[in-house]
Amino acid sequence: MGFTIGGIRDMRSGSRRRTRATECTAVAEYTGLWGWDVAPGARAKRGPGDGDGECSCGAVDCLRPGAHPLDFAPEVKAGATLDEVTTAWAEVPGAAVLLPVGRSFEVIEVAETAGRHALVRLERMGLPLGPVMVTPHGRAQFFVAPGGAAELPELLYRMGWDDTGLDLHGIAAGSHITAPPSDLAGLGPVRWLRPPTLDTAGRPPQARLLLGTLAYVCHRSAA
Repeated sequence: MGFTIGGIRDMRSGSRRRTRATECTAVAEYTGLWGWDVAPGARAKRGPGDGDGECSCGAVDCLRPGAHPLDFAPEVKAGATLDEVTTAWAEVPGAAVLLPVGRSFEVIEVAETAGRHALVRLERMGLPLGPVMVTPHGRAQFFVAPGGAAELPELLYRMGWDDTGLDLHGIAAGSHITAPPSDLAGLGPVRWLRPPTLDTAGRPPQARLLLGTLAYVCHRSAA
């Protein structure tokens, strides 16, 4: 049985509705279950006729295409219900899901391979862990308590890792990270390597508890 043009349009419309429903459900979990604020973000256009690599914000000189909040769109605050999220997201159809850094968590970022190896070690040692994401460009992002990113230079110095050129970086307050199920800068979807839970979302570990293992694995990976 063939498809009519109208049928294809209906299918595309249905796919968009399912995508919006998935995004709204994810945002409602972030606000309602995990207590996080969510910022609607720009997307990088891709595909034939879409201006591949251009940012949906419309700025021709955008420095972070598909990876920054929409200036005109208000944040969806922690505690928002699914109905409230659905109403808010209807005003920004197609927006990416971004999480503000520095309020409930900050981030330590390493290469994905090193992050996966470190996660196994940390779990075996029984150390407290928060959520962990992986990005489409091969980075693992470990959620830590607020202030952790700013402490990294001092902590690395105390541990003797300050002059080793580690591929280990902090993402501190004032930044935003792209969250599942959204794409990052048109490269592909962000995924949870360790999803948030009621125990970890609001109380991620102190950076110092993870940093020794992350630094060691990063050093071994580089060697």
